[in-house]
Amino acid sequence: MPYGLDETGRPIFLISTMAMHTQNLHADPRSSLLVTQNDAAGDPLGASRVTLIGDTLPIPKPETAEARNLYVARYPNSKNWVDFEDFSFYRMNVLDVYYVGGFGVMGWVTAAEYSQGQPDPLADSAPEIIQHMNTDHGEALRILAHAFAGIESQEAAMTSVDRLGFHVRLMTPEGPRGARIAFTSEVSNPAEARNVLIDMLAQARRR
Repeated sequence: MPYGLDETGRPIFLISTMAMHTQNLHADPRSSLLVTQNDAAGDPLGASRVTLIGDTLPIPKPETAEARNLYVARYPNSKNWVDFEDFSFYRMNVLDVYYVGGFGVMGWVTAAEYSQGQPDPLADSAPEIIQHMNTDHGEALRILAHAFAGIESQEAAMTSVDRLGFHVRLMTPEGPRGARIAFTSEVSNPAEARNVLIDMLAQARRR
């Protein structure tokens, strides 16, 4: 369902008292939110996804104005119903996080680690980077995987990218494999990611 995030990454929901999930939360606030990557080279098993686990409770009245501003900024159309009497704001207090980064990449993240995390600078541009690499630079991904992950493959597709590196899904003679390839230096924007990838490809071709 639609959600916003406050400054510590807690999901904010705007839900109606008539909704079944609202009634369920009133009976038991324990809940989870599954967030999935929109596209991972067309393979849902290669997509990144995270499950936030916690208690979802009504937001106290003094804090609803801030929640309203945050939510409407994320979903402008919600201004048409945000003030209806049967709609209220709820917030999940995150207690645990389980992350899957694609093939063979998974693990738990503590609530403390999650709350201290910062948005990745490539989060908004990642889909375009992934599409560009998979459409125009599949051979380059194969070369990078061989040089930096030690895996020979017939096909390679980028499934996720962030400031520290990227994941690839590889088709090998033994079957599909996943690999994480670290950037040689941390990046802070798409232009830097492009330059690092070009440098890494040049290094790989010299080996």
